[in-house]
Amino acid sequence: MANVTFKNDPATTAGELPAVGAELPNFTVVGTDLSNVTPADYAGKRLVVSIFPSIDTGVCQAQTRSFNEKATSLDNTVVLSISKDLPFALDRFCAAEGLDNVVAASAFRSSFGEDFGATLQDSPLAGLLARGVIVTDEDHKVVYAKFVDEVTEEPNYDEALAALQ
Repeated sequence: MANVTFKNDPATTAGELPAVGAELPNFTVVGTDLSNVTPADYAGKRLVVSIFPSIDTGVCQAQTRSFNEKATSLDNTVVLSISKDLPFALDRFCAAEGLDNVVAASAFRSSFGEDFGATLQDSPLAGLLARGVIVTDEDHKVVYAKFVDEVTEEPNYDEALAALQ
């Protein structure tokens, strides 16, 4: 379990993110068009897996907007924005904001949160995903993986994207 906080109160996750150097575990999440989204869909591409609790919060929206903006300058890289929101909510937000540089996907009917240790076990957000970022190389080997210590804060974008250098 990872120890994070939510509004400065202790919270724990279901486990740990994949270790740096490990192969990204396979997963299936649901795209905004209700199709399955898997890492294999992006073979040969670097991945930034942006994990967050809910697109209906300002910090999660900021995280999605920031990665959408930063994705424009990332060569051979796909940003997967994953939460347990319904695909319709993710689609509605991304369409309204004109965000087309991220692939929004839902873990609402998958074991992604448990498999990646990201499901919050306690706090008022229990059952949702903790905030974190995983970055892989073209072979989907993990080069960066970190939960954000305080769920209500944005990730360190520069630190995460520096792993792509």
